[in-house]
Amino acid sequence: MFDGNDSRNITPPLLKCTDVPQFTALQFAASTFRNDPKLHLRHLLSDSNRCLSLMAVHVTTQEFEQGQNTTVDTTTPVLLPGPLRTKSSGAQRRIILDFSRQHVTGETMELLFDLADRMGLTERMNEMRSGYNINFTERTAVMHHVLRMPSGYDFQSRHPQGNTILGDVHSVLERIEKFAEERRRGNIRGCTGKEIKNIVCIGIGGSFAGPQAVYEALRGDAFAAEAAAKGERTIRFVANVDPVDFDLNTKDLSPEETLIIVTSKSFNTPETLQNTSMARKWLMKHLCAQSDVDNEDLRDLQIITKHFCAVTLDVNAAESFGIHKDNIFPMWDWVGGRFSVWSAAGMLPLSLHFSFDVMKSFLAGGHDIDEHFFDAPLGGNIPVLLGLLGVWNSTFMGYHTRALLPYSHALRKFPSLVQKFDMESNGKRVTAAGMPLSFQAGEIDFGEAGSNGQHSFYQLLHQGRTVPADFIGFMESQSSIVDEEYTTNDTGSLDGWDGEVNISGHDKLMSNFFAQPDALAYGKSLSDLVQEDVPENLRQHKVFPGNRPSSSILMTKLDAFAVGQLLAIYEHRTAVQGFIWGINSFDQFGTEIGKVLAKGVRAQLNASRRRGASVQGFNSSSGFLLEAYLSHRR
Repeated sequence: MFDGNDSRNITPPLLKCTDVPQFTALQFAASTFRNDPKLHLRHLLSDSNRCLSLMAVHVTTQEFEQGQNTTVDTTTPVLLPGPLRTKSSGAQRRIILDFSRQHVTGETMELLFDLADRMGLTERMNEMRSGYNINFTERTAVMHHVLRMPSGYDFQSRHPQGNTILGDVHSVLERIEKFAEERRRGNIRGCTGKEIKNIVCIGIGGSFAGPQAVYEALRGDAFAAEAAAKGERTIRFVANVDPVDFDLNTKDLSPEETLIIVTSKSFNTPETLQNTSMARKWLMKHLCAQSDVDNEDLRDLQIITKHFCAVTLDVNAAESFGIHKDNIFPMWDWVGGRFSVWSAAGMLPLSLHFSFDVMKSFLAGGHDIDEHFFDAPLGGNIPVLLGLLGVWNSTFMGYHTRALLPYSHALRKFPSLVQKFDMESNGKRVTAAGMPLSFQAGEIDFGEAGSNGQHSFYQLLHQGRTVPADFIGFMESQSSIVDEEYTTNDTGSLDGWDGEVNISGHDKLMSNFFAQPDALAYGKSLSDLVQEDVPENLRQHKVFPGNRPSSSILMTKLDAFAVGQLLAIYEHRTAVQGFIWGINSFDQFGTEIGKVLAKGVRAQLNASRRRGASVQGFNSSSGFLLEAYLSHRR
């Protein structure tokens, strides 16, 4: 087994992006965009040549999906009119990125590509691809893309232990496939002989957010849903240390039919251990009385063996808890928790629920984008383009917040997942070499599935702060509902929409996907309102400045393969921004400081509850709040 290699250590880049002339040139370009009314998006969008040049298309062949080849057809912006205007044959899927509504021209993009070149973007990408230790502070590689490589892929040519690493990955995948299918068939049952139908996943951070987001994305997919329906399966996710989370997720489950999956890289994450302890007590309480084993210790061990499994780097700690070694699936130090959904952390529970075949397609979609990211020219490279636009908007245009707006109910958890790994990765104050930054890195990510978000924060997007947005839409719906059931042939409308426009529910959803970016870009001027005879006292209230930047991503359909593609795109976008800023996107020391202070608070609460000790060692504000908390129901 590969356990890391110090020979893969490299020196962090010393060059700061603020020290190169391209940075100054981009600052000047941003100033021009902010001050020149001719560069308002309503004018830029009238240039069809510019619009076509600011698009990229990635095409995946059916052969690649089926694992028959290892290359994909990626077009560059120069060749866009053909694939954009050609009717899809159904044998290939497309991802179209339209960034013509961003505050950029061809010249701006050239400056961004020059900055990327000066900051060694291609070199950084190749170091990541080849498994060098680009997490400089922790001296580890960043190889979650390896988890997505198919068996037999040539990783050895890039890493001296490539065959060993990929062999380890597929050894675990084979174990997951066997483990999942045996339980899905009912061959291995709980300690009372009942079939395992419920999965409770205990973890926090990426090991919670990743599997949950993918689960929600696949619930509506016909193939995945059919696989999950076999056996009436249920899957739940518990992360919060608040006991309410565990209670709500387990109160309607039968312990006899429940498997607990504990995911913790270190197997000492406080929140996860607390919930694992609760799960253990919950199982013991309900199952011990039904066990035919008299010895209490043996009875406990039997229950843990049949109803617990673990995903962890520390196999010994999991065994010490009582989990059988056959039920422990390893992680590696070269997989960050926020990218761990591709490992057993995601593949195990989701294969149990949806089947291994469904989840293999998820891995294949991620690998498809890996090949695109590492091999496509930068000018047509979708993750690179998104990353450069993120740098442009936040560092040069001064937009420090961005919205992710998927027009798919299935992706309602996707924005929070991207928020998790992007803000944890790029919220840094120093370069990878430890030098303070002269600008604020990272962005505040948020979002909501359309069209729900339109009735929430779109008011701010249109008339408040400028927030760059990514719109994500699909040519096909996951839903199999027959739209004719919800339409009417008379002149009225039964569904609250215009009765004369008889289109499907998916078309109604997508009409917003197409309209909102234009509304943000064009806005509505005072003269428009005068021409519309809007009362004078309302005109200023109804002015929309427009000029709000956005990108649109249009994909063929949302299934396991596409979920893998989409997640990999945004993971790589995060890496690109970190490479350009010259930071280490792969450590997360900011997540630890509060946890350390919480240890002292827990010690104080324990002393006060048990011995009546007074609150000491805190500032006056915290001390006052602790006293108020402890005095309640004293």
